[in-house]
This record gives sequence, structure tokens and C-alpha cells, in this order.
Amino acid sequence: MFLAILIFIPVLAAVAAAAITSNVLRPWIMPIAASLHFAVMLTVLDLNPAPIWGGWVGLDPPGKLVLLLTSTLFLICSIYTVGYLRYRTERSNRVLIPCLLIFLAGATLVTCSQQLGLMWIAVETTALSTAPMIYFNRTPRSIEATWKYLLLSSVGIALALLGSFFLVYASLGNDPHPTLLFSHLVRHAGMANAVWLKIAFVFLLVGYGTKMGLAPMHTWKPDAYGEAPGVVGALLAGGLTSCAFLAILRVDRVCIAGGLQAYTSHLFIAMGLLSMAVAAVFMLGQKDIKRMLAYSSVEQMGILALGAGIGGPALYGALLQMINNGLTKGMLFLSAGNIHRSYGSKSTDDVHGAMRRLPLSGTIFMLGFLAITGSPPFGPFVSVFTILNAAFSRHFFFIGAIFLLLLLIVFIGMGRTVLIVVLGRPLPRKHRNNVYRDGLLTGLPLILSFLLVLMLGVHIPPFLTHMLHQAQKFMEVRP
Repeated sequence: MFLAILIFIPVLAAVAAAAITSNVLRPWIMPIAASLHFAVMLTVLDLNPAPIWGGWVGLDPPGKLVLLLTSTLFLICSIYTVGYLRYRTERSNRVLIPCLLIFLAGATLVTCSQQLGLMWIAVETTALSTAPMIYFNRTPRSIEATWKYLLLSSVGIALALLGSFFLVYASLGNDPHPTLLFSHLVRHAGMANAVWLKIAFVFLLVGYGTKMGLAPMHTWKPDAYGEAPGVVGALLAGGLTSCAFLAILRVDRVCIAGGLQAYTSHLFIAMGLLSMAVAAVFMLGQKDIKRMLAYSSVEQMGILALGAGIGGPALYGALLQMINNGLTKGMLFLSAGNIHRSYGSKSTDDVHGAMRRLPLSGTIFMLGFLAITGSPPFGPFVSVFTILNAAFSRHFFFIGAIFLLLLLIVFIGMGRTVLIVVLGRPLPRKHRNNVYRDGLLTGLPLILSFLLVLMLGVHIPPFLTHMLHQAQKFMEVRP
């Protein structure tokens, strides 16, 4: 019952938002629905209800982590959205608010999907609900970004569908009663055709990897993140990517049960290092702060893939990094949105002295940069160090060395852009007529995100540690 309520809260809220005619009142549906969703989410995690609807909907340990992250991030973003839309009165939000809520419903369904086809539908729901949000500013560049996102997402989701067909086909030969339930696929993976199972994983990794933004399927990210409102960028970088990673992990579990752990591990490591390398190259000399954050997201997805490929403690680190990345991207995209609004530009040619002009947003943007690049005492430092330590302890010395080198290049490239943005003096002639300053509703979410990221670097709550260990153990099936 609670699982059904969790899914339908944002759906009903989206219907209510579409019915409200007031552009001023409609945004308040967001924090109300997000608060209810968060409360029910905590209840679900505490009670651990049994699967419903024939086992199609239920929570596995990795799904619990993504649900916790998505609900928390959406609650933070919902507060910000109310403040943000106060400055966007020239634009109707009658499409934006329902799409945001449908995105939450789709993401929730992804975390609860225990059936291969249902999970594909849920991921597609998040993709379709995102496209109108990218076009919110209605500029030529935003429509270009929207079409690019739709085109590449369609290719990715089509490949994921083909991979799902191949995965089922691999299990047909020796299974008298085949189903698409993940529990059933894992139990019978040992009897599956290994060749078709390998082909299925490649298609699913590329398909859902497109949603994650793994290189070379990342090309939609810079445009979409660069043109979408900051709150949309935060949910894409922290929510959609985590849902796609969860989908890949569930498929990987089936392959591991089929004896293909070495095969999937090599693919994860290769795509992880490639993503980090691509991000490092394109981040050097990047002038657009939102596009810089897009390449940072590509790098972070590479770290997640690398941790999953190394396995063991590195998988624990990857799952923790998924949470840290989601919360830190919330800091960065929301603060970048405030900076963009104040300066009327996202380019380092125009944006200087953000810490003077916007003390809160500029400072949080600087701290977010330190956090996302793995600097102590923030959460990503713990998870990145865990992955690095696992790489060396498992004798992946060459991979660990490349990992360190790419982290250094990203730090240098990203740091150069961030320091130009936050330090120095603003350019008064260009921005004298812009009156935007940090307010309660656009500033409080930044502080909440920062405190959570700092907490995860100083002390990981016992309940979260337990959830991470459960998820790691859940993934370590034996053929």
C-alpha cells in the first residue's frame, strides 16, 4: 500500500498543478507534494513493505538508496523552485510544475520496479517528462538542446529495449516458465545462453548509459544542462543519472549470476575511464559554467562505472559516490542558477566576483567545486578515496594511477573556471540593472545541500552505512 502511495503522490500532485490556473499558487504544490513523498519514503524504508502487484513493484537494496537520494534531492529542489519562479513571472509554469512532478513519479517507479519491462517504461517516463523542462526558457539554443536530448535519448532507450529483448531471449531456452521479474532472471541466469547474455548487457549498458551520460553517449548533456533551468539540471545530474545507474546495476546482477562478472567488469572499467578522460579534456578551458557542470557529471558517471567494475569495496564507494554526487550537484546547479540570474550570463567572460555580488551563492559554488572534485572534508572525498583504495588493494595499480591522474586534470580544469567566476570584482557596467540577490527560498536549499554533503564527509549515519552494505551484498551474487 505504501509503495503505491509513494508512486501516486506526485502523479496526483501533477494533476492538481495542471488544474490550478494561478501562476503564483501553482509552484507551492511542489514542496507540499515533495514533503509528503519524503515522509512516505521514510516510512517505506523503515517498514520495508512486501512487493505488490504480483512482485512487479518492490524495493531492493540499491533501489532504496536511489529512492532516498531522489526524494531528498527533489524536496530540496522543490523549495528552490518556488523562489526561482518568483523571478520568472514572464513565463507560464503550467507545463514545468507538472513535468517536475511526473519526473518524480517516474523516478520513484524506477526505484520500485522489479520487472524488466516496467523498469524500461519508468526510465522512459523520466526522459519524456524532462524534455519540456529543458525548453522552459524558449530560446533557439534551448529548443536545439531539447531536440538533441530527445533524439539521443530515443536512440538510447531503443537500444535498452533491444537489450531487454536479448536478455529475455537468452533465458528462453532452458527456462520452462520465463518471466521478466529480476528475481526470476537472477535465479535462472546460470542456464541462460552466455552469448546472448553478453550481447544483452552491451545493448543495455549503451542504452541506459546514454541516460547516465557515459562517454561517448554523453553528447546531449552539455546542451541540455547548459540551457535548462538550474533546478532541472540538478534533477538531471542527481536524479535521472542515478536511476539509469540503478537500471544498469540490476542488469549487471543478472549477468554476474550468469557467470559473466569478469566480462561486465571490464566493460564498466573501460567506459568509466573513457568518460573521465573525455570530461577532463573538455573541461580544460571551459567558459560556460553550466556546460562545465555537465562535463563534471560525465566524469562522475565514469567514477560510478569504475567503482562498479572494480567491485567489492569499490562498489560500496560507487554507491556512496552516487549519493554524494546527487547532493553536490544540487549545490552546484542551484548556485549556478542564481549566479546566471544575477549576471544574465553563464560565461566567464562576463561573470566575475560572484562571492562579492552573491556571497551565499558564490561561496556555495566554490565549496561545491571543492566537494565534487574529492576534496576533504566533504562526502565525495570519502567515496572517491574508498574506490581508489579498493583499486590498489585489488591490484588494479595501473587503473588506480590513471584514476588519480584524471582526477587531477579535472581539478585543474574545473578550478580554473570556478576561480574566475567567484573571485575578483563584478563588472558593474554590464549588470547594474539586475537586482537579483540571494533570498530565503533560493538560498536555503543551497545551505541544506551543503550541510548534507559536509555531514557525509564527517560522519555517515549508521542507517545509511547499513543500507550501503546491504546494497553491496545484494549485488555480490554468486553464479
